[in-house]
Amino acid sequence: MQNPNITILKTEILSDNWYTLNKVTYTILKKDGTIETQSREAYDRGNGAVILLYDTSSHTVILTRQFRLPTYINGNSTGMLIEACAGLLDNDNPEDCIKRETEEETGYKISKVEKVFQAYMSPGSVTEILYFFIAEYSNEMKIADGGGLEEEGENIEVLELPFEKALQMVDSGEINDAKTIMLLQHLRIKSIL
Repeated sequence: MQNPNITILKTEILSDNWYTLNKVTYTILKKDGTIETQSREAYDRGNGAVILLYDTSSHTVILTRQFRLPTYINGNSTGMLIEACAGLLDNDNPEDCIKRETEEETGYKISKVEKVFQAYMSPGSVTEILYFFIAEYSNEMKIADGGGLEEEGENIEVLELPFEKALQMVDSGEINDAKTIMLLQHLRIKSIL
């Protein structure tokens, strides 16, 4: 159901080079009864999914490390970011997407995933909903090296870390990716590892 207090007047595409940046002009009925016209920009990159793989016997997690330009231009001196495996849905449902991304990025073929929640990650400017998953892994599930798809320009390093070390890396700032922190904290709160 659409919000009756909002009327979209105009949507202009400002850029569609990589994803789509729209300028949306709309009216909003304010609490005092007045109607105000506002314009905002919204970046539409599609929805995505993220997963944290964990091994209860070894108390380890699988993370990735890759170059992220936006972090580099905002002060991350190396541009490298440690994160949970993630990807855009690309017209798949979230579960199929995250299974595909897990195999491409980490080399692990998983069949059973658990959705834990979904969230808007930057609702002031980005339309994306991110679907969060966890799944157990074992060495027997490793079928490839991972590293991502070359045709997508991916150059991903796969990291297997002790769970406690990953939590320490959050505390030290070595892991500062929101989706990854959320999933690590989920495992901690639920006492999964």
